[in-house]
Amino acid sequence: MTATTQLLAAATLGSIVVVAYVYLGYPILVWFCSRLFGRPPVRPSVPDTDLPMLTLMIAAYNEERDIGERVRNALQTNYPASRLRVVVASDGSTDATNAIVAGFRNPRVKLFAFPVRRGKAAVINDVLGQIRDGVVMLSDANTTIDPNSARHLAAWFADPSVGAVCGRLVLTDPQVGRNVDSLYWKYETFLKKCESRLGALLGSNGGIYAIRWSVFTPIPTDTLVDDFVLPLLARSNTGCRIVYDRDAVACEETPASMISEFHRRARIGAGGFQSIGILWRLLLPQHGWVAFTFLSHKVLRWVCPFFLLAALGLNILLLDEPLFRALFAAQLTFYALSLCGGSIPARPRALRILRLPAMFTMMNAALFVGFWRWALGRQKITWRRTQREVGDRVLVSEQPPYPNRVTTLGASDQVTFDATAHDATRMDSVPTAPALLSHSEGR
Repeated sequence: MTATTQLLAAATLGSIVVVAYVYLGYPILVWFCSRLFGRPPVRPSVPDTDLPMLTLMIAAYNEERDIGERVRNALQTNYPASRLRVVVASDGSTDATNAIVAGFRNPRVKLFAFPVRRGKAAVINDVLGQIRDGVVMLSDANTTIDPNSARHLAAWFADPSVGAVCGRLVLTDPQVGRNVDSLYWKYETFLKKCESRLGALLGSNGGIYAIRWSVFTPIPTDTLVDDFVLPLLARSNTGCRIVYDRDAVACEETPASMISEFHRRARIGAGGFQSIGILWRLLLPQHGWVAFTFLSHKVLRWVCPFFLLAALGLNILLLDEPLFRALFAAQLTFYALSLCGGSIPARPRALRILRLPAMFTMMNAALFVGFWRWALGRQKITWRRTQREVGDRVLVSEQPPYPNRVTTLGASDQVTFDATAHDATRMDSVPTAPALLSHSEGR
């Protein structure tokens, strides 16, 4: 081989090695390290009288299909009623979302009705900036939480070193309601457990996580992946621990189509690249295991599409070498399986392994698209509701069904919570705040 050929060969093989490390080597290494150096965190046993004040916040945009059931689910939480409040933060919803929440005549239900759609990060900053006590549990409008999940999450905060807790999100089939966690989701859950043992958990599941209000740091309003940035920014600024609790369970329906899932992953990819600029300090060696997991689990995974393209493109220049002709054939075979994988049925289970190439390729293609959306500034800050089942019907209401119960505060008003009364108090003297719907009637 000439020097140039050797260089090309090294670059090709090096690209493949990086990808293999990210998806195969890192899981083995983090499991080994977690067993050798880590220990499973133990949730404290906390009596009802010592549980913290808990605010369950649900961010919503045009969620009239699910929001009523979601609020009912939140009110059924097995948590002391005097210590629980449910906040729905509606980010410029134009359907009946606000009116449906207004129909809950319960002093524990509050609606922040933002008239202008600005994105989830801005909504979180505004609402958490006004709660000012206890623990905030964040969830989505299309997520159903187990009645005991809030109690499981809140108990961790009896340990003053804990700043955030990530729950376990279970994916369900919208047609039959069964658990359909994919191999990929089980793989990710495995990594979370290992990283939690090392005290190096990265981010959380957006459908179910909690943060101690005192460690909350406002995130940039253009943040795309709040559930990743919010806990890690708290970790970066305060040194608090992030733990994983598999018993704190929430369920969410799988997207109805691969296209919906692709767009969701592309947005996450754009948010991942964006988050490096916010959280880069966690890559410094003094952050120990966090730096290791952040680099290996996230940063290197986000750049894998470029290593895959390099492996394929450089391999073309090496087709005169028998070894690299075989390697090129192997790559083409893998991508051919990817094209066919989407049509392979999920049953029987033995066929699932044949779907892995399609899932792997789709995920990396979405990351590649996400990178360019981020680099070119084309990823929208605002989110849209992911259709979760075939035939998902979106209702449109010209007039909300409860117009007499909707009260909008002016732009110069601010609302704060009274921790004793668990109701809203209007403070006209403090500038800038969202609109609020307050319901003090008994249910």
